[in-house]
Amino acid sequence: MKKVVLDDILGFRAYETVRDNFRKDIIEKKKRRRLAVGDKVSLVFENRDTVVFQIQEMLRAERITDLDKIREEIAVYNELIPNPGELSATLFLEIEDQSHMRDDLLKFLGIDECLSLRVGSRSLPGRFESGRSKEDKISAVQYVRFCFDEEARRAFIAGERAELIIEHPNYQARAVLAPEAQQSLAEDLAL
Repeated sequence: MKKVVLDDILGFRAYETVRDNFRKDIIEKKKRRRLAVGDKVSLVFENRDTVVFQIQEMLRAERITDLDKIREEIAVYNELIPNPGELSATLFLEIEDQSHMRDDLLKFLGIDECLSLRVGSRSLPGRFESGRSKEDKISAVQYVRFCFDEEARRAFIAGERAELIIEHPNYQARAVLAPEAQQSLAEDLAL
């Protein structure tokens, strides 16, 4: 999947003219690319469109106009774009009770070793970005990749059953990808 470059990013005025329609389009795409795994974890699978949107929104919110800073944002967000043969997702630990957030988050320590994507009989372990979990701290937002071998890639694209599985001592959950979600993600793998 092609990485984002500076020429892909619109200036403030140009972005404001297309923002409403672009935002609606991305919200619709993300609906197909979001999957709840139990009641406390969800994943949004990223692609080039979702990343361009995040960059544009960050530049807008932070009022970033300096070209070097824009390039820095592009470089950071480009890390979310999956490489060939991969799916990339943002994982959210959804803690509703703010009064116990730290304690509730700590219960998820080690989740980076407990998430997999099963495609038929093949299990693809999630590879998490380092630095978002330490022995006494964990971020509520994690970034994870699933690397496919050619056989798993073909099976996924062909629509073989795909299921996200979390087998953590404090949290066990499974979620089968809906056909429309799998089709959207298969398009990423076909690139």
